[in-house]
Amino acid sequence: MRVHIATDHAGLELSAHLIEHLTAAGYEMVDHGPQSYDPQDDYPGFCINAAAAVVVDQQSGVEALGIVLGGSGNGEQIAANKVRGIRAALAWSLDTARLARQHNDANVIAVGGRQHSLEEATAIIEAFLAEPFSGDERHVRRIGKIGHYEQTREIVS
Repeated sequence: MRVHIATDHAGLELSAHLIEHLTAAGYEMVDHGPQSYDPQDDYPGFCINAAAAVVVDQQSGVEALGIVLGGSGNGEQIAANKVRGIRAALAWSLDTARLARQHNDANVIAVGGRQHSLEEATAIIEAFLAEPFSGDERHVRRIGKIGHYEQTREIVS
């Protein structure tokens, strides 16, 4: 599986760890930056680029997911969710990571690098990457309604 990753300065250490750790675990890691620490960096471009790459890969049949990191993960999740086709979920526990995949077919995980130890954050992300979408009809239906709105701005009840 290909994994696109992006961060800001607050998640740079976690990002470097994950790139090394997940590469060793067999994932194809694609780093969308930043490449160096800058406390004034702006995460939206990095996160949007990673999210857009996930969409391109998925549309071309490549198995791909994304990771966006920051101090809290909130802004990074918001930025990723601006990309059409992205369902980015802020995960703060193993359960929220797994449920994001099982129920929402989330294709990007957001994690706050200042909210967890390196070990906790790694476990949360590994849980997300390993968990499949359940495919349950109710979840497919709900995701379809979200996608319909994203394309048309029309709410389906």
